[in-house]
Amino acid sequence: MEAAADRSHESDAVDILAIAAHRDDVEQTCGGTLLRMASRGLRTGILDLTQGEAGTRGSAAERAQEAAEAARLLGVSWRQALDLPDGAIENTFENRVKIARVLRVLRPRVVILPYWQGRHPDHATTGTLGYDACFVSGLAKVDTGALPHRPFKIVYASLYSDVRPSFVVDITPFIEQRHNALMAYKSQYANQTAGTGLFVPEEEIRERTFAEARHYGLLAGARYGEPFVQREVGLVDDLTLVPVQSI
Repeated sequence: MEAAADRSHESDAVDILAIAAHRDDVEQTCGGTLLRMASRGLRTGILDLTQGEAGTRGSAAERAQEAAEAARLLGVSWRQALDLPDGAIENTFENRVKIARVLRVLRPRVVILPYWQGRHPDHATTGTLGYDACFVSGLAKVDTGALPHRPFKIVYASLYSDVRPSFVVDITPFIEQRHNALMAYKSQYANQTAGTGLFVPEEEIRERTFAEARHYGLLAGARYGEPFVQREVGLVDDLTLVPVQSI
């Protein structure tokens, strides 16, 4: 069912909203970043666009329970799922408005989207759909029952894309919590007969995910990191405070 986004209580507001195609996408690509932001006192949220009904493993009901546990481990303040078809997300005006309803209630300053190119069509489409929804959310004449809102910053989680990141977030203190949140999806990552040719064996998940985080951390002078891309040029106020040593 669609997210309960018609509530207009201030308690629903978040500072950072991660939008993803499937339950467990956020845990893989920016879970450590959400943990770091929550540790700084910021309110974080997750909007999953599908219920996960088309997955090789698990059911939508199982993934809903696992997503709730993962949200608890990530310290997020709000998490819901929309009703877009799993495996067939489309960038339509109707879907933009569905996301815009959520944006207008949560009013995030920052939105995290999946990188706009990827192996899974749902991930790539979510990157463009999410951006367009942020634009629609700011249009006063699009009526959703809530005041218009346009996020200040949109960034793209690019961990699974072969692109040079614009910046990396140091997630070193949160790497274990991040892993625990991912492994909350037992229906997906516990060893089982279904999907053995598609899924990494459970005993290899830790090694692979830590290696990826180690790679991106090293690029920015940290132990573990998560990469992001921003489309716009950054602005620097003081050259002496720019992080990451050059030589």
